[in-house]
Amino acid sequence: MMINSRNILIILTSFLLSSYPTVQAQHIVVQSHLKKYYDQFNVEGTFVLYDQEADKYLVYNPALSDQAVTPASTFKICHSLIGLETGNIEDENHIIHWDSVERQLPIWNKDHDLKNAFKNSTVWYYQELAKTIGTSQMEDWLNKAQYGNANTSGGIDRFWLSGGLRITPKQQVDFLRRIHNYQLPSMLNSKLFKLKNQFSCFIGPYTPIRGC
Repeated sequence: MMINSRNILIILTSFLLSSYPTVQAQHIVVQSHLKKYYDQFNVEGTFVLYDQEADKYLVYNPALSDQAVTPASTFKICHSLIGLETGNIEDENHIIHWDSVERQLPIWNKDHDLKNAFKNSTVWYYQELAKTIGTSQMEDWLNKAQYGNANTSGGIDRFWLSGGLRITPKQQVDFLRRIHNYQLPSMLNSKLFKLKNQFSCFIGPYTPIRGC
């Protein structure tokens, strides 16, 4: 794997167990031994793992874990929920038709439903979805979900890719923790009940953000 040394490699994982605490975790255990994994690629990065049962964070490079960055494709978790909540997509089988424009990944070059767009990280699907949601509704639900800085500047179809939306690695993990604990706004929680049975990013005791 070739990575430019100027890039920041962010690795995020949330470890979600069975108990449901209602307070923010305060205890941070620094994992300095993980430095070697970043050094081998000559990059700077952070690792955030939340152990819900012990109510603590395991973190490498804490300073970077609080540095806001562009969410890029990890935003599709929140994006999917907003699309369902606003009624712009009915369910995981909602199809958006391919516009016949050839894109960099051959798997993107066909019609997609939500579950396959999520699986394949199909950018054009989510760009079309964002256009139908619109800026006003998008900002409203980003604020309700407390997702990063909730900034949609840079274009409704680009704000999470190259626009103004920013979120820290620790905020990303906390967002997943609230998903796991059904602590999002009440209507989004109802959508989660359905999606948890559909998407691997929501399933099981380990809930990763994996650039999906």
